[in-house]
Amino acid sequence: MKVPFLTPQNQLSLDPKQANSNANAAQTTYEPKSVLDVRHSPSPTATKPAGVSDILYSDDVVNLPLEEDHGMSRLEDWDSLMRELGLHDDSTHASKLIPQFSHSEPDYNLLPEFQPAHSFGLSTQFVPPDFTHFDHSEINNWDNVGFDFVDELIRLAECLETNSLQLGDAILARLNQKLRSPVGKPLQRAAYYFKEALQSLLTGSNQLTGPSTPEEVIQTIKAYRTFSNVSPIPMFSNFTANQAILEAVDGSRLVHVIDFDIGLGGHWASFMKEIAEKAESRKSSAPVLRLTAVVPEEYEAELRLIRDNLCQFARELEIVFEIDFVSIRTFEFLSFKAIKFIDGEKTAVILSPTVFRRVGAGFVNDLRRIAPHVVVHVDGEGLMGSGTASLRQVVIDGLEFYSTILESLEAANVGGGGGGGDWIRRIEMFVLLPRMFAAVEAAGRRGMTWREAFAGAGMRPVGLSQFADFQAECLLRRVQVRGFHVAKRQGEMLLCWHERALVATSAWRC
Repeated sequence: MKVPFLTPQNQLSLDPKQANSNANAAQTTYEPKSVLDVRHSPSPTATKPAGVSDILYSDDVVNLPLEEDHGMSRLEDWDSLMRELGLHDDSTHASKLIPQFSHSEPDYNLLPEFQPAHSFGLSTQFVPPDFTHFDHSEINNWDNVGFDFVDELIRLAECLETNSLQLGDAILARLNQKLRSPVGKPLQRAAYYFKEALQSLLTGSNQLTGPSTPEEVIQTIKAYRTFSNVSPIPMFSNFTANQAILEAVDGSRLVHVIDFDIGLGGHWASFMKEIAEKAESRKSSAPVLRLTAVVPEEYEAELRLIRDNLCQFARELEIVFEIDFVSIRTFEFLSFKAIKFIDGEKTAVILSPTVFRRVGAGFVNDLRRIAPHVVVHVDGEGLMGSGTASLRQVVIDGLEFYSTILESLEAANVGGGGGGGDWIRRIEMFVLLPRMFAAVEAAGRRGMTWREAFAGAGMRPVGLSQFADFQAECLLRRVQVRGFHVAKRQGEMLLCWHERALVATSAWRC
């Protein structure tokens, strides 16, 4: 599965069939055992510790059994995974799988279908929207309505910051009695997950990592698909970033995108479809697309899925496409020297809070050396500080942010019942919980925020276009859940649930 790479000495043919046949040939001759094999990082491969708690993979959440020694390198496992996800059907085309916007007359049918909403009486289920700015006197007023665990959770975070471990153990014991499982109102469930994350810091065990078996990958993908179907959050994040990049690289014959948070890669299929449609409308060939994904070491299980899926879309759309993976640890040592560039290509960089948590903000100064045509920052974590805030503040902000997301999911719930159906639980476990753990683990690290780093590197904001604004409004018209709206602030485009920003996208240039 060695990924072919573009170099000046190895010119790619503009014939997509030849390019993709070369990629297929490479797949049969080399199968990396780790993401490190792709870029030969000097660091060892990360291993997957035990889960957070038994409830995370209980039978009511995950129906597929999790077996040991079930690696992705086994061909029968991979074929089973592809069939489970519907990716072995050659008749399945990109236009059927990836919803896409059009630059011509607006067609609302191209937007994703959202499930109808059922009212939950959420006015009685959630804390006041000014959660971020409360103090302890406000928390104490919640005791009478059953929110005293919030105060305890914040005190536990303070104990970890001051190394008061004995007191922290006592507080944790009380929290374990009050928050026995992730049930109840959105705030209660978010508090349970943050309690689990803080407990992992206190005990030094049960660190959460990404999926490593085919079954876990399937569950994660299903959770992401469900999240995209019932909430506008993923689609808003994807199309605002894609639109900013499309406008910046328009007209180039060679496009290179560096993605620091590729996820499962589905948004790049949408990007391919857009550039293919543009080329068709102009009666020209689509540009060569190069994608470099900077990924964590524990991401090896997803790499083949991402590449096979995207190469399939590229073949269907007749786009010359190359993808390369660079480990985040290699990037931490070498910065952009770990990535190959070609003269004449237009480069775009997409960032998220994840990379700042992992490697800090020092690499931003190197952005000027590669002179990208656009740098897009997508903050899907509610402006929580990218790891520079104290642990106490991360818990406060995180409770508000993730409670808000859970509230919006409940508003879109189609299954009924308090706390939502099984699909909400899957989203919580496989999409939101890893983000909560990552935020807690990174809290308190010294360094600049991404905004401070951008300002220090002399980067200037570029407002998103009116067309991007129009797309956002079209998206929300299809959401049958009241409460979402689009706003703009300091050059950012925001997706908000009531008064709380959930996603903030901004574009920058050096």
